Amino acid sequence: MSIFTVGHRGVMGVEPENTLRSFRRAAQEGMDVIELDLHLSADGELVVMHDATVDRTTDGSGRVADLTLAELRLLDAGRGERVPVFEEVVDAVTTPLQAEIKDAAAARVLVDVINRRELHDRVTVISFHDEALRETRALLPRMPLALVTGRSTPTAAERAVALGAEMVSCELRYLDEDVVARCRAAGLRIISWTVNTPEELETARRLGLDGVVTDRPEVRTALLSPVA
Repeated sequence: MSIFTVGHRGVMGVEPENTLRSFRRAAQEGMDVIELDLHLSADGELVVMHDATVDRTTDGSGRVADLTLAELRLLDAGRGERVPVFEEVVDAVTTPLQAEIKDAAAARVLVDVINRRELHDRVTVISFHDEALRETRALLPRMPLALVTGRSTPTAAERAVALGAEMVSCELRYLDEDVVARCRAAGLRIISWTVNTPEELETARRLGLDGVVTDRPEVRTALLSPVA
């Protein structure tokens, strides 16, 4: 069974995360899917950033929700990159996207973009938060959804089924054969984050996962090589 690769925030192991540079690099490296994170700016724009604050990934400080898009555009997100909005990523690459949302408000804005740009077949909405996935499912009954889990991975199958998700993205260190078996029994696809080393990739193969989320282009290369 082939394993597909999800570029984590582009390829954040080699490029500034959640930037157009990172997403373009992920596409160039042949990632099957690109994952990104979304927050709403103070003026309601769907900006691409993982944290609730800009402190870690830019040269600025403060909460994303307290800054307008114009203010966010002034920040350096690494190597001169600017903080992008979701539609810029849609236009920059043709790769399928996993869009991680943090709350129901962001879900509603994302749904508007998906409807307007007709992205239903290209975007999978993913989230750690049940409320955000419920909101998305209510607004887009046929939208592909994935539940993301960390410490709650042991209950991933049951939560995903309850939310109407088709896939789970589980933190590798909490994933085991029992969780995989319950996901399979529920008809769920299962991927894992974050897989960056040969040892982690071997674990993903042993568990029979459908895909891996990775920061590193070489993981894609390794998956294309015959298993010894």
